[in-house]
Amino acid sequence: MRMSRLFAKTLRQAPSEADTISHQLLLRAGLVQQLAAGIYSYLPLGWRVLRKVEDVIRQEMDEAGGQEIQMPAIQPIELWEASGRREAFGENLFVLTDRRDRELALGPTHEEVVVDIFKRQVQSYRDLPVLPYQIQTKFRDEARPRGGLIRLRQFVMKDLYSFDADWDGLDTNYDRMAMAYKNIFDRCRVPTVMVLADSGAIGGRDCHEFMFLTEVGEDEVLICPNCGYAANAEKAAFLRKAAAEEPLVMEEVSTPGAKTIEEVSRFLGVPREKTLKAVFYASDGQPVFVAIRGDMDVNETKLRNTLGSHELRLMEQAEVQQRGLVAGSASPVGLKGVTVVADDAIPASPNLVAGANTSDAHLRNVNYGRDWQADIVTDIALAHEGDPCPTCGTAFKTRRSIEMGHIFKLGTVYSDKLGATFLDGDGQAKPAIMGCYGIGVERLLAAVLEQNHDDRGIVWPRELAPFDVHLVVLGTDRPEVVASADALYDELRAVGVEALYDDREESAGVKFNDADLLGMPVRLTVSPRNLEKNSVELKRRTEEQSTLVPKDQVVTAVRQALGD
Repeated sequence: MRMSRLFAKTLRQAPSEADTISHQLLLRAGLVQQLAAGIYSYLPLGWRVLRKVEDVIRQEMDEAGGQEIQMPAIQPIELWEASGRREAFGENLFVLTDRRDRELALGPTHEEVVVDIFKRQVQSYRDLPVLPYQIQTKFRDEARPRGGLIRLRQFVMKDLYSFDADWDGLDTNYDRMAMAYKNIFDRCRVPTVMVLADSGAIGGRDCHEFMFLTEVGEDEVLICPNCGYAANAEKAAFLRKAAAEEPLVMEEVSTPGAKTIEEVSRFLGVPREKTLKAVFYASDGQPVFVAIRGDMDVNETKLRNTLGSHELRLMEQAEVQQRGLVAGSASPVGLKGVTVVADDAIPASPNLVAGANTSDAHLRNVNYGRDWQADIVTDIALAHEGDPCPTCGTAFKTRRSIEMGHIFKLGTVYSDKLGATFLDGDGQAKPAIMGCYGIGVERLLAAVLEQNHDDRGIVWPRELAPFDVHLVVLGTDRPEVVASADALYDELRAVGVEALYDDREESAGVKFNDADLLGMPVRLTVSPRNLEKNSVELKRRTEEQSTLVPKDQVVTAVRQALGD
């Protein structure tokens, strides 16, 4: 490719809206162009890289037993209603209406569609396992697209689905996919950590995320530096300790003006862990009273999963008053007509201070089981840095991260709802055991740039670089120099070395700056001075110094450099 004909231009400065390194480099290097929030066009260099990322993914999926297919982006809304996910996805689901007034969804994911294919193609246990996958455009109406390619409304995703006859088969394929994901991220030079995660609207039993640890990430991961336990903040558990005490007599005390946990704790001279915090939620329009220790915060993802909520939000002040709840002095003691959810640390925390359901009053020595009971007791606490690891008790460390991939053990969630069955050895119909495995291809590209750059520009991993070599010619007014550069360009192409040939009439500074910005693994420079020595300058992108290589040895030297 000659740069004089390249359908993209580099920028000296990144646009002001580019707030991450990857976004800045994508725009400065002319890899992409934004059309609207969360919607991008790929220019020639960016498209070449994206296809190479896809090739790495394909190779590893094929090696792990996957078979590539292609499923439609437009899906009948009836499939989403049958699975119950139309409400679960909520406003993130793009819905359109055709000329016959039938509703269709633009697929954010393809569980429903792949089950429909399975039902028509698989009859017997002898057909299992099967692992179809695709690399395809998805659509989600994200409220806050950000970070260039990190969070998009239209995006490319690899999604593989496994169908097995039993759970042992699912476990085998799950482990195989986890290893394939590790290989993909290693080959792309994006270091990841496999962490426990929440399954969200996808559903299922167990799932893990592959997280790229970076300060520009929007997710929070808690990691134990001792035993290696790692989990997304939405999923992380932690040890909750409470001193063993005999239950004391409950008594009401006056607490004028003390409404918050901090104010009550200070007024009564008790630590926050000896208080009971009341939080009011609306779950699909129904009131929920949440009780948690005053030193903890509610994990809304855990709470949403516990309640099976499609919509979960904090109650408005007017709603709280309408329900007869006393903000600042609310208590589950004597409460009726409202679903009560308690964190599982509450039963083991004796003699707490709780609201008296009367303004300016609280109750001392409130004990679960004796004074009140919840409808649901479960872990709904949000883990923080410094909380003790549930496995070994060591204090957590917190890191920001970007989700690179997500793998799920779906089990029979979709098989049961959508009728994905097969006949076992006895001729009995059994639901297929499913797994789901996704990678955001464009998000992976963004992570490659976040991880592989310096202050001059991109430093592409060899396997993903748009071209192997950046060939620069200096002295375009000298026919013999141009002829030599043209001959080298043709020679490289003849032996399968992909070259970006900067044949523009620009200064050496502009050309070298662009070469560093675009980040090809090897730069070759043909100039009058080098030709006087019958040589070509070779410089690896990762090294500061260049070397002179005899003209008749350039191809061999390039191959060695690329091999390194």
